[in-house]
Amino acid sequence: MVIDCWIDNMKLIYDNVTRTTRNPEGVDIRIPGWGDPFVVEYLDPSKASPGAYFKDIGNMLVEKLGYVRNHSIRGAPYDFRKAPNENEEFFGKLKELIEETYDANKQVPVTLLAHSMGGPMSLIFLQRQSQTWKDKYINSLISLSGVWGGSVKALKVFAIGDDLDAYFLRQSILKDEQITSPSLGWLLPSRLFWKETEVLVQTEQKNYTLSTLKDYLININVPNAWEFRKDNEKYQLNFQPPGVEVHCLYGAGVHTVERLYYKPGTSIEDTPQLILGDGDGTVNLRSLEACKHWQGNQKHKVYSQIFPGINHLGILRNPTVLSYINTVLSVQ
Repeated sequence: MVIDCWIDNMKLIYDNVTRTTRNPEGVDIRIPGWGDPFVVEYLDPSKASPGAYFKDIGNMLVEKLGYVRNHSIRGAPYDFRKAPNENEEFFGKLKELIEETYDANKQVPVTLLAHSMGGPMSLIFLQRQSQTWKDKYINSLISLSGVWGGSVKALKVFAIGDDLDAYFLRQSILKDEQITSPSLGWLLPSRLFWKETEVLVQTEQKNYTLSTLKDYLININVPNAWEFRKDNEKYQLNFQPPGVEVHCLYGAGVHTVERLYYKPGTSIEDTPQLILGDGDGTVNLRSLEACKHWQGNQKHKVYSQIFPGINHLGILRNPTVLSYINTVLSVQ
């Protein structure tokens, strides 16, 4: 019952005239703790272990480098359900937070540390700033498991949901909330890194490619998914370099869905078999390593490093990754 209540509260209602979403009637959702690292170190204020997020990185910065929470470590949370087109307030507040933190720390340029969807969110933010501003305020961007070019897993979630790797949750139940998130449509595979003719969904009667993805989404009764994509694909297709030094860190060698396969005799109302390929368990390798396209296309260096066997969330607590971050920040 608790999960059902949470799902009902977290669902978004889409208006295809205004191209925006709203919360259900009677529900008011706030993004807590702006600027406070606690809200990104733990997704659950009880500090229960399943809710730990940037916790290990925060502790490392404090214990090894002498950083101070709410002074030299800041947190920038946002509504993960919504895509860039509805997060304009976040981009403005982030600029103010960076300038405030810069001034409070003897005008030392700020390093942005982003995970998963935070990678492309940071890219959009940096693309909007002048080079003069970035040269003054930004030291570098450290990206962990950046979803630069989308992921086939987003398509899988629209089809059957996702259990968030929690044994007590069912993907079929969570799907009701997940398919209402425009961010999921934004993170569908990008035309920059998937060919239009590449098969993403295979059935006995028909194969669906990137060019016919709209048909599949309508056939599985999630037409809003295509609307979400239309509203936000422009952000995916603008892959200009960020104009700052980049450290692009990601896992690989972990089974990651790359195609949905409906066995003969089944329909698309059934659960597909997941055909697996390379990636970090959540994001396909071609998307994770897309940041390498910036090498040689901007004056700032772009470093790219694979961490074999490290999955999408494991990268946040892997000792080798923590050591890498420590090294980058030690020479700042």
